[in-house]
Amino acid sequence: MHIFFTIKIMKIALIGYGKMGKMIEQIALSRGHEIVCIIDIDNQDDFESDAFKSADVAIEFTAPMVAYNNYLRAFKAGVKVVSGSTGWIKEHGDDVKKLIEQGNTLFWASNFSVGVAIFSAVNKYLAKIMNQFPDYDVKMEEVHHIHKLDHPSGTGITLAEQIVDNLDRKNGWEIGTLTAPDGTVSGEAEHAADKLVIDSVRRGEVPGIHSITYNSEADQITITHDAHSRQGFALGAVLAAEFTATHTGLLTTDDLFNF
Repeated sequence: MHIFFTIKIMKIALIGYGKMGKMIEQIALSRGHEIVCIIDIDNQDDFESDAFKSADVAIEFTAPMVAYNNYLRAFKAGVKVVSGSTGWIKEHGDDVKKLIEQGNTLFWASNFSVGVAIFSAVNKYLAKIMNQFPDYDVKMEEVHHIHKLDHPSGTGITLAEQIVDNLDRKNGWEIGTLTAPDGTVSGEAEHAADKLVIDSVRRGEVPGIHSITYNSEADQITITHDAHSRQGFALGAVLAAEFTATHTGLLTTDDLFNF
């Protein structure tokens, strides 16, 4: 697993300065890097600043509706991007691929946690095993804080696609129910048998919980990743930036964490 490679001291720009941005800043500084520019909602013109253009890598954690535009502005400045923003792929996935073909670099992950990388490897392996046992149906639940706008989570979608790729009896995933902070449940509970259902829950300040359950009449198997804080995500983003500084193209955690 390639995690602690030789560190190249970098100039880093931050796009988005919420809780995650501030935590990334702390970890980047602790690893000897320099923060040369911080862009938030009130200083968008700084994309065109010399400070931003001097960055080796920009780390972007914002919202689904602005992430793609942030990529465009960073690429225009000649800066590589590491992004953990989700929810933009359906609308702009093909556009990003074209931008990469033009020589730009994006490291994108729905989740940068080392633990989630391990969990993903277990998820794929378990799905391959369960492909031999059709009596088990599979379902997923993801739980996040009340501030998360998109559902299901990007990590949930990534995990679901891994299952679909390895489980012959599922040919796609679908959005299930959404439980709001006040306990109100919306969405469809019933789905076709060949679809993997992802239920979502929003409550409190939960950093992220993903559970995958295989259930049969005889028994039930559940695997869960429960994040204790955002620190693991922030460290993974900085590790990704260190990797991106010396690589090009469309990069993912599969490139960073070589299981």
